[in-house]
Order: sequence, then C-alpha cells, then structure tokens
Amino acid sequence: MDESIKKSSQLLRDAKYAVVLTGAGMSTESGIPDFRSKDGWWNKIDPATVATMDAFENNYELFREFYQHRIAALEPCKPNPGHKILADWETKGIIKCIVTQNIDGFHGEAGNKRVYELHGSIGDIKCYTCGEKNQKENFMNNNSCPTCGRKLRPGVVLFGESLPATIWENAYEEISKSDLIVVMGTSLNVSPVNSLPFVTKGKKILINMEETELDTRFDLVINDKVGWVLSMVTDAL
Repeated sequence: MDESIKKSSQLLRDAKYAVVLTGAGMSTESGIPDFRSKDGWWNKIDPATVATMDAFENNYELFREFYQHRIAALEPCKPNPGHKILADWETKGIIKCIVTQNIDGFHGEAGNKRVYELHGSIGDIKCYTCGEKNQKENFMNNNSCPTCGRKLRPGVVLFGESLPATIWENAYEEISKSDLIVVMGTSLNVSPVNSLPFVTKGKKILINMEETELDTRFDLVINDKVGWVLSMVTDAL
C-alpha cells in the first residue's frame, strides 16, 4: 500500500493535466448509501419502478415520494474530507476538474469550481413542461410549477434518458486532453460513463473499495476507502 500511495503521488506530481472521475463511493463517507453495494439504495427499491420517465408520467405520486425521500436523506449529509481534499487539489492546480456520476452536489459545495455532473443534481428542481427552475421546497411540499401548473422533477438523469449533451462533451474533452485520470469510488458498471477513463492517452489510477472488471486496464489500482487514500496521497504530496 505504501508503494501504491507513493506511486500515486508521483503520478500526480508529474501530470500537467490531471482530471478526476468520481462515483458513489466518493460520497459514502458522507453517510450516503452507495447505490450498487449490498447495502445500497437500489437493492432496497427497484429503480425500474421509480427512477424512470414512465413512473414520472404514469405514477407521479410514487416518483415524487421516492425523490422526496432521497432529498430528505441528503439534508443531514455534508461533503466529507475527501471532497475537501479534491477542492484543495483544484485550487493548487494539482487537478484541473472533476467529472462525477454523483447527483449530491458535494463537489461544488466543498469548493470545486470546475465540476461536470454527468447525471445532474438532485437539488436542482425544474418543471418538466416549461423548464422553469423551481425552489426545492415546492417539490418537497407537493406543489406544482407556479409558472405553468405542471409537474416538477429533480434535475437528474432518469433511467432511459440521455446524458446532458453539453456536459458530456465537455467532460469528454477534458479527459481526452488529460495526461492522468484518477477514477474514484465507482464500479465502472454504468455505460457510457465507464468508457470515459479510456479516452485519455495518459496514465490511469483507480481507487475503489472493490475490484472491478476493468481493473487490468488501469496503470495503478488501490482497493481501499477513497477518503483514506486521498488523505495518504495528500500527505505524500
């Protein structure tokens, strides 16, 4: 492990354009359940029944209740030390930006300025019909859009929806010009995001609690908690 930490810090020192890609494991240390672990949200509720446009259109009460519960569960959670380390790395120029699958908004809250949220943000409430941005309280209080009277929804990518084109293109461009990508807290099971690490022609580091099917395609793999690894690499830097 000491050797892996040393090698990670050296790769970061040598990199001229390092980019970070994060998944759910980045936020588990904030008290948020990982979506796909044995204790994750998706093992308690079938996402196919709620996190879809079909549910939004045909079973809105269930859809709204599900996301109200998700938003309420996030309220007591805050960015963890790992988020703050990444914000500090960006400030110091160690990394250039964050690309994330997470919808919690913690990277921005921690202080990162350049964040590409591939799956949107659960705290951004909007009207599906007119596109008007809304207060979170309207959604939580079962209100309709005050502009057009139609249904509100969180600004997240639902199953079956396309990723936001501009954000995807910007993230792709950032990674393609990077000479190092550090992937953290993701099992790399979700397409097309799992293709992003391999856009770079540079070095690739993976930090994740569990092994993934793509481990062999990385230059360095560390199987441990993201926050602990980040603190150790920061010390080494």
